[in-house]
Amino acid sequence: MTLNQQFTDLYPNAFFLEERASPELQQLLTNHGWIRPGESIESVQKPGEGNMNVVVRVRTNHQTFILKQARPWVQKYPQVPAPMERIGVEAQFYQCIDANAALRAFVPKLIGYDAANFLLALEDLGNGADFTFLYQPHQILPAAALTSLVQFLSVLHTLQLTGEQSDFPDNRAMRLLNHEHIFNFPFRTDTGFNLDSVQPGLEALSLPYRNHDALKKKITELGDVYLQPGPVLIHGDYYPGSWLSVASGTKVIDPEFGFFGRPEFDLGVMLAHMKLAQQSDLVQQQVLDQYRMPTHFDSTLLRGFIGTEMLRRLLGLAQLPLPLDLAQKKVLLEEATVFVLEAV
Repeated sequence: MTLNQQFTDLYPNAFFLEERASPELQQLLTNHGWIRPGESIESVQKPGEGNMNVVVRVRTNHQTFILKQARPWVQKYPQVPAPMERIGVEAQFYQCIDANAALRAFVPKLIGYDAANFLLALEDLGNGADFTFLYQPHQILPAAALTSLVQFLSVLHTLQLTGEQSDFPDNRAMRLLNHEHIFNFPFRTDTGFNLDSVQPGLEALSLPYRNHDALKKKITELGDVYLQPGPVLIHGDYYPGSWLSVASGTKVIDPEFGFFGRPEFDLGVMLAHMKLAQQSDLVQQQVLDQYRMPTHFDSTLLRGFIGTEMLRRLLGLAQLPLPLDLAQKKVLLEEATVFVLEAV
């Protein structure tokens, strides 16, 4: 059975977004007012590789914009179920920060949200690339981009929401999905996922960490903290794949994992990827120096989240394009273990 058939069986009345123009797409866009009557679609193409959702760039004879649709699975890993409500969370995230000019400048404008079809229409930020190039040798996070990315987190984590905005969804289903792949799956030995398929020898290298009871106990505790409500709105997946470099500057996308949580998690993920990308100690210190810590920020908890994110990216399903040998990965695994064991 094709993915199209699976989707149609589950949601028989929903539109199935594909990388092609069709009369059905033309009608849907016209009905929503996202294109004007008489405006015609010229092309529908992928702007890049998506992880969670189907993403296409629609080009008409008057404009371009992005369409993004959730499916009941992770787009990159169709065998992994994923909650459909994530697309609504992303829409609400954009709505919540829209009143803040500093944050609004970093994200695409929300054009519209079609709940029945699990579909977002977003501003096209233009041709660009994400920051996963940082994982390649001798790449450095540009100073201006670093400042922008840290500024976004600083403002987001001190954002005061009022009225309906403060009633942000708890995004429990997405948090449980994230929790499984950060705090649980990477440390099990019964998943059927052999790390030697990623890199020969990685499976054996992983065993001391997967069998480290004190380490796994601490990671379980950190996972419990992650699942609890927190004081600030967080992005929830703040790594180089969620950052874009376009002509107008550095942008932030894909906040579908967002919820009211701990600011230490967002910053911890960012710093973990600085380490995984072999960024210098100076770059990592600049991130810490420029971040404006909100009240009651817990630096020990931060270290725990840094270490856990490093471990899960080296041992879990969501692998990164890391050109590292086993000796380099062992150094990172040992450093991450120390971080986690020191966490409270």
